[in-house]
This record gives sequence, C-alpha cells and structure tokens, in this order.
Amino acid sequence: MKFRFLLLYAFLFVHSVFAQVILDENQLPIDPEQYHSLTSPYSTTLTFFYNLREDNFEPEEALKTLRLTDQSEIEARRLVVKLKQVFDGNGVYVRINEIPNDPNYIDTLHNNQPRFFFDTKRLPGVYLEKVGDDWKFSAFTVSQINELHQDTYPYGTDKLLNVLPKLGNEVYLGLHFWQLAGLFLLILILFISHKIITIILDKGLLYALDRFGYGYIGEKYLLPVAKVISIFVIVQLSSLFIRVLQLPIEAVSWILLLLNAAKPFIVTIVFYKIVDIVAMYFAKLAEKTESTLDDQLVPLLRKTLKAFVVIVGTLYILKEGLQVDIVPFLTGLSIGGLAFALAAQDTIKNFFGSIMIFIDKPFQVGDWITSGDVDGTVEEVGFRSTRVRTFRNSVMYIPNGKIADATIDNHGLRQYRRFFTTLTITYDTPPHLIQAFVDGLRKIVESHPDTRKDYYNIYFNNLSAYSQDVMFYVFFEVPNWTEELRARHEILISIITLANQLGVRFAFPTQTLHMESFPEKKTLVPEYNPDAKAYQAKLQDFVSRELKKKQDLN
Repeated sequence: MKFRFLLLYAFLFVHSVFAQVILDENQLPIDPEQYHSLTSPYSTTLTFFYNLREDNFEPEEALKTLRLTDQSEIEARRLVVKLKQVFDGNGVYVRINEIPNDPNYIDTLHNNQPRFFFDTKRLPGVYLEKVGDDWKFSAFTVSQINELHQDTYPYGTDKLLNVLPKLGNEVYLGLHFWQLAGLFLLILILFISHKIITIILDKGLLYALDRFGYGYIGEKYLLPVAKVISIFVIVQLSSLFIRVLQLPIEAVSWILLLLNAAKPFIVTIVFYKIVDIVAMYFAKLAEKTESTLDDQLVPLLRKTLKAFVVIVGTLYILKEGLQVDIVPFLTGLSIGGLAFALAAQDTIKNFFGSIMIFIDKPFQVGDWITSGDVDGTVEEVGFRSTRVRTFRNSVMYIPNGKIADATIDNHGLRQYRRFFTTLTITYDTPPHLIQAFVDGLRKIVESHPDTRKDYYNIYFNNLSAYSQDVMFYVFFEVPNWTEELRARHEILISIITLANQLGVRFAFPTQTLHMESFPEKKTLVPEYNPDAKAYQAKLQDFVSRELKKKQDLN
C-alpha cells in the first residue's frame, strides 16, 4: 500500500500543478497572438485554457471565448473560471494538438453544423460554435455553467474551492500546501468514515438483527452486503473530494476513471451477494412445499441470477465506468450469438426443455418414471439433462429436450397402487367353499390398513383348463414401492393362511389320472363336508383369530 502511494505521489510530482489541460509546449504556436485568437476551435481552446493557467492567469482574455448575453463583467469572470473548474472536476482530458484548426470546421459526426464537442459523454452540453468569424462557447453552454458546476461539486463541496487555497499556496514537491493539506484531510475523512461505518454495521446492525432472532442471517448474508455498501460510500466520498483538490488533469482523469468504474463494480458485487439472500428466501419457501423439484430449482435459479448479474454488471462497468462504447460489442455479440445458437441447437433445446419441466412439473425428485427405455427413480433435474437411477443401480442421463417431447408414465404420482392376480383353485372345490373363500378374501382387504376400501373386485369369474379362477383386484394407498411390496406381502400371507384354514387347494397345470380305489388304498380326492355351515364356521374362526389379531396389532 505504501509503495502504491509513493508511485502516485511521484506521478503527481513530475507533472506540473499548472497543467490542468494538456498543453504540449512543443505544439504551442510561436506567435503569442495565437493565445488571443478565436479563428478556429483550436485557437479558441488554446485561448481559453492558456489564459486560465496559474502562471498566466488572464481571465479577461479567457472570457472572450464565451458567448455572453447580459452578464456583468464580474459574473462573466466567475463563469469562465467555473467552466474551467467543470473541465477539471470531470477529468476531461483535453489534448490541444487534437483540436481541429480549420476555421470552417463542420461536425459531420453529430449534426453537420459548425460546432465542436469536447466530450459528448461527460460534457454533452459544452461545445464551441461559430458565431460570425469567431468560435466561442455557445450561449447554451454559458447558460448551463452554474448547473454543471453544481453537479460537478455537489453537497457544498464547491465552497471548498475558495476555502482550501487560503491554507497556503507554497509549493512542496510540485503541489501547493493547500492541496497537500486537502489530501491529508481526505485520507483522514475516509479513515474516520470507514471506522464509523464498521462500528455501525458490526455493532448496530448485528445487535438489531440478534434482537429480532435473525443473527445468523445477518452475520452470514446481510453483513457482507453491508460491508460492500460501506466501501461504495468511501468511493463516493473519494470521487466527490478528489475534484476539489484540483490535481493535475492527468491524475484526476485516471483517478476519476477508476472511481467511476469502481462504483458499478461495487454495485455488481452487492447484487451478486443479494442473490444469495433471495435464494435463501426461496429455499425456505421450497422446504414448505411437498414438491422436491423446487429444491432442485433454487440452486439453478441462484446460478442463473448470478450469471445475469455478472453479465449486466460487466456491461455497465464498461459503459458507465470505463466509458467504453459497447454498441459495437453488443452488435458483434448478437451476430456471434446467432451463429452460436445455430451451432448449439440441441443445447438450447435442452435448456428450454428444462424450463418446461420446471413449469409443468411432470415429475419431481424421487419419483419413479417410465418413458421408453427409461425406467427408474429421478435423482436430479438440471438445465441440460435429468439424472435417473435405474433399478439396476446404474445412472441414466437423459437430455431434457427429449424428456419434454416424450410420453412419461409417472408412477410416483399414483394415488393408489394396483395389485391384480388370479387365485386358481382346484376343480374339486365345492361352490359353498368357493363362496366362503371369496368372502374371506373380502374380509382380508377390508381389514388391511393400506387397502382402498371403496373400490375392489374379488369374484369367482372364470373356469380355465385346469382350475377355477378367482379374480383378486385391489388397490394399495401407500407412498412408495417399498410400502407397496410390504402390503402385498401381508395380503398374500393372509390369503395363504385363509386357504389353509378353509382347506382350499390351489391348482397348477397338472394332468390327473383317476383310478378306481383299491381296498387297501385311499382315494386321492379329498372329502369335503357337504354342509356349507361348517365352512362358514371355519371362516368365522379365521376372521376372529387371524384378522382381528392383526387389527389389534395395528
């Protein structure tokens, strides 16, 4: 830091304090009459600046360059000095050898009139125009001097231009004593301001946030933003007071350029950090929603906003801070963007596909989806692709453009999960036993806590080649596949227990050879009780012992 200060001080020392405009002595005309001429923009500019130099201060000659109307001589002297201070305070770098020396000069760039503009960006209202045979500052420029001076030295800093020189005009190391004193005061003010702002932020802001229960948020998110804003305040103070010191125009021009670039740079940093605060707020909202897709959207939104802030901030720094004409850059960027868009059609398609996914929300993280060859659980949704974990535990990356155009079967959005099977029983099962078995199946569904009670179908509905078929068509109200498998297991165990209790035999593809019974052999055909009440009693015993026991456990 000290080394940089010494370099800056040496830079100020080697440049004369009188050089408030670049007057290259090698380019100055030999004839002194040129210092009092208004025949061209070059002569008028030379007359204005040369006669306001501290070593050649002749404001009476300089005010001849103004197109006056009804101003008094005293007011005219004030105006010409103020106009000079406007040039100096804005750091307008006037190179006298670049001013046109043509008496009939025409501004073909702006209005095709005999006018000359010094700086259309910083001083668009200050220009020379030809009046008769003389070039003078326009009447419009003269009418705007007081306003321009107030804008250049706001908040009463213009009064310091008259107060500081009274401290002393002795020259030390190329600077007046009042300039050295002003530099010291500026450094002191910046130091005190930094301390005050630090105390206010560290003590006041954090204390207030702690009182409202936001201490963590204040320390992690708000305090960094507030510190950057404090730096902006210091830069703003520096840009205000550095104008008052009337340092060499070379130094002022570069310092103001850096300070003007620092302002949008700091603003960009502030908004960059504010994005984290906004993202944190949306993350809190996403936690309150049932959709897990919102949790994936927040990080993507944060990255997008940060990229947008960086791009806009960079353009703003170039245009407003560094005074760079960005129109050609934007034009080239648009042409390059078109070429890039043609070359990256798939990428752009995937990007818009991801936007449609976030808008339509056909699935969310954790859902089981099926789409063509894709069959698995969604793990992550990005701006380009979606990551799906298959049931083989492999990972599939599917471009979002394809997903947006595909038909997706989202198993995760099912309110109920269907379970359908056919229970095959042997042909020797009597009708009253089949009815008891069907009634028992319905009791199992009605007593299970995870089955849909308002809709199920359990009927003896088919006679196949080797069995009598009972349709078992039910729905489970469970959140995921694991719970569905558990419910299936419990239902099937109950079905087998019921079949064993009633003596129902399940059929399977067989061929049975019936032979006459031998005296010493029993027939393989079971004997069924012809009384239906016996099976109803067994069913009641199953309901009372098995199903009620499970209900008590649940």
